Amino acid sequence: MVPTRSRRERPAVASGRPDRDKLDRDKLDTYRAKRDARRTPEPVPTAGVGAEPSGAGDTFVIQEHHARRLHWDVRLERDGVLVSFAVPKGLPEDTRTMRLAVHTEDHPMEYADFSGEIPKGEYGGGRMFIWDRGRYETLKWMIDKEIDVVLHGDRVDGRFTFIRTAQGWLVKRRDAASRPNRVPAPEQVLPMLATIGVMPTDQAKWAFEFKWDGVRTIARVEGGRVRFASRVGNDITATYPELQGLGEQLGATEAVLDGEIVLMVGGRPDFSALQHRMHVSSAQVARTMAASRPVTFLIFDLLHLDGSACLGLPYEQRRRLLERLELRGPHWQTPQSFPGAGEAVLAASVEHKLEGVVAKRLASTYTPGRRSPDWIKITHWRTQDVVVGGWRPGEGRRSGVIGSLLLGVPQGAGLRFVGSVGTGFDDRELTRLTAQLRRLSRRSTPFVTPMPPDRARGALWVTPTLVGEVAYRFWTPDGRMRAPAWRGLRTDVPVADVRLPPDLVIEDGAGDGG
Repeated sequence: MVPTRSRRERPAVASGRPDRDKLDRDKLDTYRAKRDARRTPEPVPTAGVGAEPSGAGDTFVIQEHHARRLHWDVRLERDGVLVSFAVPKGLPEDTRTMRLAVHTEDHPMEYADFSGEIPKGEYGGGRMFIWDRGRYETLKWMIDKEIDVVLHGDRVDGRFTFIRTAQGWLVKRRDAASRPNRVPAPEQVLPMLATIGVMPTDQAKWAFEFKWDGVRTIARVEGGRVRFASRVGNDITATYPELQGLGEQLGATEAVLDGEIVLMVGGRPDFSALQHRMHVSSAQVARTMAASRPVTFLIFDLLHLDGSACLGLPYEQRRRLLERLELRGPHWQTPQSFPGAGEAVLAASVEHKLEGVVAKRLASTYTPGRRSPDWIKITHWRTQDVVVGGWRPGEGRRSGVIGSLLLGVPQGAGLRFVGSVGTGFDDRELTRLTAQLRRLSRRSTPFVTPMPPDRARGALWVTPTLVGEVAYRFWTPDGRMRAPAWRGLRTDVPVADVRLPPDLVIEDGAGDGG
């Protein structure tokens, strides 16, 4: 740490009244012009009047500023004022990263102690609090070109260089972070998947969560910004603008979170309603729908936290770390986990008309992109991913749109027929899905196994690229789903991942089935 200079050792420029008057005239005019002391709690010293600067010539402060866009204000004392930079993502944690730093107006020294709420409508309106403070060493100070300093604070300790380029100012870390073993958050993680099964007998070794009927999502938060990725890694951030506040809540905390995006109707998730949000690509339409049909991000796992990978930690420990983050907001929450209480959670899921529960072994690590027996889905009815291979036109009220879909799973060079579905659609989905299928039209069937003649008669074949999900009662001996109901398209599931249940035994030639 740098030794503190006494008040009498400060440079004359920081202590004499004539010099302060000159500084007020020369350096704080822009600051004052942007603020009205009658409307903002910020310190607004009158030119030539005010408290003597209280710094020792080497003060720095970093303020987290929840303005229209979250950012961190880095302020360095220099010649009796605070030279200021707004850094949208905060100071970089490693030497490989350069971040934008916007050089703003000089601030008065009194601002080093400011925390509070700047009123909405005022310049910089929003909440501000002190994130870190301390002293700094100056290695180079060329205000029009380069500032090289060593910061010594409670949260930040290291050398940083602010560099002016043709595109603006950037900031770079010059030395290793105070945590040498820090690991950057991964750019992409594929979610761990559960197997279908029954309630474990040794429930004391498991935790139980409700199974949510939505879209599996990985959230990566860095510098107060959050990016959402689907189960297959597609960026879906723009589809759900109402979830951006999660990044602001975490602020400077870096995290990778696993969860489910759901749309609540009547107090429980409604996957059919979510369908109308899932396929929105227009940012303007997404903002409109977010206001009328908002989603909720249910967070149930933590994969990375502040430079530490959590994948190798047992579920029990990951869960404790997640709960300490206290992630609750208008459109996100952390649902409770219930260790050892499988039967009670399953009964509650029936009472609240939820899909079922997911059992997670307390000692299990997180295996990205793999289906693991350490996570078990226990549902009240079964669901199956399917590929659409054709459709039969409707009649009567359904004239001009889908009557039923012909479904399969990949087998060899085509599809194995597993049944047809004609229920579970609303009018809007029928119209939209019919248009999609017409664009995928082909002359020959993609099915490589026989189907009942009444299903093939009058069928229109399509290129098998659309994946959907159906709920059903059980499988027939010849491998057909009994009483299937359509649940919606699954754009987050690739065709190659669609397969029959591993425990299914098919007696080929047993009959036509359902």
